[in-house]
Formats: sequence, structure tokens, C-alpha cells
Amino acid sequence: MYDYILFDLDGTVTDSFEGVTNCVSYALKSFGIHISNTELSCFIGPPLFEQFKEFAKFDDLQAETAVKKYRERYSVTGWKECTLAKDTEELLKYLKEQGKTVALATCKPEKYAKMILEYFNISRYFDFIGGAELDPKGRTGKYEVIEYVISKLGISADDRAKTIMVGDTFYDIDGAKKAGIASVGVLFGFGTEAELNAHGADYTVKGMKEIINII
Repeated sequence: MYDYILFDLDGTVTDSFEGVTNCVSYALKSFGIHISNTELSCFIGPPLFEQFKEFAKFDDLQAETAVKKYRERYSVTGWKECTLAKDTEELLKYLKEQGKTVALATCKPEKYAKMILEYFNISRYFDFIGGAELDPKGRTGKYEVIEYVISKLGISADDRAKTIMVGDTFYDIDGAKKAGIASVGVLFGFGTEAELNAHGADYTVKGMKEIINII
């Protein structure tokens, strides 16, 4: 049914709670803000610049500074503070054996996305690794990333009906809808089933292997 499968990274391919929240906490502390990591999971999914503005009520300059502080730690330690989601490599291997085109579509900067997939030795399963730009005024939103990946893969207008986005939050679902492609909401990430359904996920799954039945 689907020939092009796009995957989100944080909360889908990887559990990145530790790395992301540690780096957000590091950035906020530079402003004298001390918040428990358990309250920072909202930073997993949306663009950092926008989320710092929303969460901490920062202006543009403060948000830019916070993103720089976040990356100060993330570029050295944070990007490795994650684990691969259960059955991910098995699913990716199966998809490639079936001749599917597999890509990453993440709001994480592309540079770090490539580093993480190589770190887990799974980059070979991806036909394209697409992510956000480091410039917060550049390509950062989910829809923008999805369109970027679709363009790089050369997916035609007709083939969008054969394309599906796999992610864990409503950002993935909304981005897919705007791009005119189907979506799968995974229930082992950072979004809730109610949230995913409310935003119109075409499917929801409890584990990676269930995606095989959808594809």
C-alpha cells in the first residue's frame, strides 16, 4: 500500500528524553531557571526556538541564546544520550528487503540526525536523511521538513498517496496532513493516543513491528 516511508527521530526511532531534557535544563539554567527534567518533555517534537519562546516566554533574542546554549551541550554529550526504539532495526531491514524507500524527516538539525543514525549503525537503511536547518529562521517546522524530504526523494504528486509519515506527536500528524500524505502515530513515544487521534492519525501502533501490517 505504501512505497515511501518517512520516520520521525525523537520519540519514534529513538527514545531521546534524557539527551533533550538534559540540554534544555542546561540552557534554562543559564537564565537562572531551574525546572525538573520531567516537565521538559514538551521540547521533544517541536522546533527548539519556538518551544523556548512558548515554554519560557522568551523573546526572539533570548530564544536564540537558549538554542545556542542547548546545542553547546548537545553537540558534545546530548546527542548520544538516547536509545534505539525496540524492533527499529528489524523493521528497517524488512522495509528495505521489500524494496521500500525509507527516509528520515525530523525537526532535529540534519547534522545531528545523521550523527545519531550512524552512531546506531542504521543509516544504511535510509535512502535520505532529512532534518531541520541550524538557523532557527530556516527550515525547522515539520511540514517544511516533510516537503523537503519529499522533494529530495523525487516523490510525485500522484505518489503522495503511497507515502506515509511515522511519528509520535501531533506535529508529525499535522505535518503529514498538510503535505497530503498518510500518517502513523506510535504510542511508545511522547504523544498520547488521544492527542494522535484528535489530530487525525490514519493509524496508531503500540510497537514498531505493527507497522508491517500497515505498509
